[in-house]
This record gives sequence, structure tokens and C-alpha cells, in this order.
Amino acid sequence: MCKKETVGVVMKSPCVRQCTLNENDMCLGCGRMLGEITSWVSFSEQKRSEVMTQCQNRLQALKTWKPGLVDQKK
Repeated sequence: MCKKETVGVVMKSPCVRQCTLNENDMCLGCGRMLGEITSWVSFSEQKRSEVMTQCQNRLQALKTWKPGLVDQKK
């Protein structure tokens, strides 16, 4: 049985090959959470787009994070 090819542009993975997870299981390279990384291939284009926006927000928050201002998850 042959799978039908998807027409249109498929969003690429945001992976930048700098995979390091922090204590919250967020990749410090792309900003995805571990569950988002492992489920990426099964996400719809809409879900991938939402995750990409969240990744940008997470990475931006890391740039502005100052120790002591955010409660750490233990």
C-alpha cells in the first residue's frame, strides 16, 4: 500500500543540533520540551506552528532570565 504524498510545504524540525536538556526537560538549543521533540513527527502543521511560537518564547525567556527571580522546579 502506498501512502499519499502531502502537497505543500512541510515545516522542518526546529532542531539546531545543540541538544542539551535543562532540569525542566527543555532543549536549550531549540526550546522544545522533551515531549514535543519525541512527538514532533506526529504533530499536525498547526500544532508544529504553535510549538514553534512557544519555542521562540521559551528561548527569549532564557535570555532574560536572572537567577533568583523565578521559582525553580525541584
